[in-house]
Amino acid sequence: MTLENIALTGRVLGVLLYAPPESEDGQQLLATLSESEWVKEWPYGDADRLQTAAALIATGIEDQQDESLAEAYQRLFVGPDTLPAPLWGSVYLDKENVLFGHSTLRLRKWLRANGIEAQHDRNEPEDHIGTLLMMVAWLAEERQVGLVEQLLTKHLLPWAPRYLELLEANAQHPFYQGLAQLAQITLGAWGAECTAEVESLELYF
Repeated sequence: MTLENIALTGRVLGVLLYAPPESEDGQQLLATLSESEWVKEWPYGDADRLQTAAALIATGIEDQQDESLAEAYQRLFVGPDTLPAPLWGSVYLDKENVLFGHSTLRLRKWLRANGIEAQHDRNEPEDHIGTLLMMVAWLAEERQVGLVEQLLTKHLLPWAPRYLELLEANAQHPFYQGLAQLAQITLGAWGAECTAEVESLELYF
């Protein structure tokens, strides 16, 4: 497991799946992703799959779409309509599809036991996809390989592929279609690098 690669890619994906595109962090990453050079430095995935994702991302940033990137973010991440790809693990892992469900409490217990404080909006559940990706990146930066593996195999990878599948299918905007593909490539590689198996948990969404 290459922690430097996880730190880099987790930070990029976490910000893009959490922060609005017009935010300072979002704008910096959009400027980088609008150029083709980043593809050569992305440490995961074969060239063809990466190029496909990168082309969609660049099109979504540069070309005029019927729906702006900010509008797509609002529809996919905020509402007011029902989100086609809910952002929180408990929606997938709890039978009632609720926020702050038992899987969130399980994650919260794990965080407390390991002295980790999630950096997130206090009204936002800790199992938000963007929050968890940034948490993985931070633990990788801190060289906490055991905690990185536990967070991935127990709390993120059991449900994140389903979220990304729904995001890609319902994005209706090339940027978020490409981002979903890039995240699928990356999280698949993370899972392959883990020494422990990803927990097989039943999904309800």
